[in-house]
Amino acid sequence: MKSGISRRTVLRGICQGATVAVSLPYLDCFLNGNGTALAAGAPLPVRFGTWFWGLGVTPGRFHPTRPGPDYDILPETEPMAPYKDKVTIFGGFDCLTDGKPNFPHATGGPCFRTGVAPSVGGTLPAPSFDSIIAAHIGGGTRFRTLDVSAIGDRTNTLSGQGAGQMNPVETSAARFYQRVFGEGFVDPNAAAFTPDPVTMARRSVLSVVTEQRRALERQLGAADRARLDQYFTGVRQVESQLALQLQKPQPLVACQPPSAPAGEREVANVLEDVSANHEVMARLLAMALACNQTKVFNVSFNNGASSLTRRGSATSHHQLTHDEPIDAALGYQPESTRFVADVMQAWGTFLGILDGMPEGDGTLLDRMLVVAHSETELAKDHNIDNLPVMFAGRAGGRVRSGLSVIGKSDPVSRIALTAMQVMEVPIDTFGAGSMETRQPVGEVVI
Repeated sequence: MKSGISRRTVLRGICQGATVAVSLPYLDCFLNGNGTALAAGAPLPVRFGTWFWGLGVTPGRFHPTRPGPDYDILPETEPMAPYKDKVTIFGGFDCLTDGKPNFPHATGGPCFRTGVAPSVGGTLPAPSFDSIIAAHIGGGTRFRTLDVSAIGDRTNTLSGQGAGQMNPVETSAARFYQRVFGEGFVDPNAAAFTPDPVTMARRSVLSVVTEQRRALERQLGAADRARLDQYFTGVRQVESQLALQLQKPQPLVACQPPSAPAGEREVANVLEDVSANHEVMARLLAMALACNQTKVFNVSFNNGASSLTRRGSATSHHQLTHDEPIDAALGYQPESTRFVADVMQAWGTFLGILDGMPEGDGTLLDRMLVVAHSETELAKDHNIDNLPVMFAGRAGGRVRSGLSVIGKSDPVSRIALTAMQVMEVPIDTFGAGSMETRQPVGEVVI
């Protein structure tokens, strides 16, 4: 059926409607006297996030050798030792490709995130499990998800809806601050509140777009209506969020809006700069979570084929994994392994920031589940078996933490299914082909 309206015209109208309705605060309540729930009786929010690093780990220096609690801390997990009782390490979980090629550094990440081995390297063949979680729990927040990359690569993401739809990431701490705490942010602890007339106007504009959508649907065939409905799912979410901003938010005891970072310095790939950028953005993200600006986040420390270099050196982490010989006495590549150690130091910093923020009767880390992972085990071999994966946090008491869980070459999709079920997504099956699973990792589920 010919509608007389081009796809470009429809997308322009839709994008205008969605863009003007981004900045919304989240309505939360005071804590109860025990610090375990909101004053109205609802539990404190449980957040979810991912933390990705590229080029894996060094065999024998990361994965514990025995399952269960009180696992052994090895050299590459030393930075997380202070938070050991809140971190679970998974081993023996593989990406199964069913004969599809293993694209170096571009198969393991998408395979884990989607439960489907990609046919084209670097693409998401299906929605990532974090986006499925965001669709379930992110509708009542100002941002459905916040995505950042510490390294200066704005395409560095493993999150999205698949079919070419990837979440954009922010690489600048200054821009990230402005997005979250700049225009559109409403301090929930401010004494006065006046509805923003711009927000009221934007809500009116969005209502007009909704009416246009209904008129357009009558001119389209069934397949186009289905695609249009999927696209407008996000617009309907924005409509409900706009209604929240026209009401006074309740105070949040943990919310203390930070000061803006000094300057807007662009970070490229120098490890020292990336580490500093990561720490600043981690602190901003933690406060965004405490202020209930979002419940879902994705952090990428570096990219899959890590382009990290050290100050004064042009040799990248990636190049070292290919060119550096294995030290006969050590049994591994020392300079490449030193990059892994530094990345794990950043992971320890991230855990410390989240665990250092009191909330209720615990910390911010206690009220969330973070899935940290890489795209390979040993980068030199590009292997996608025994993917390094961790759970951090206690998800508000929904998971057993501080464990070593060792699978038997199980599909890594089991871990993703577990994360979704912990976050109470109504899903029984995840993945496709050999990656399809109905079996969560029972050791960690309460």
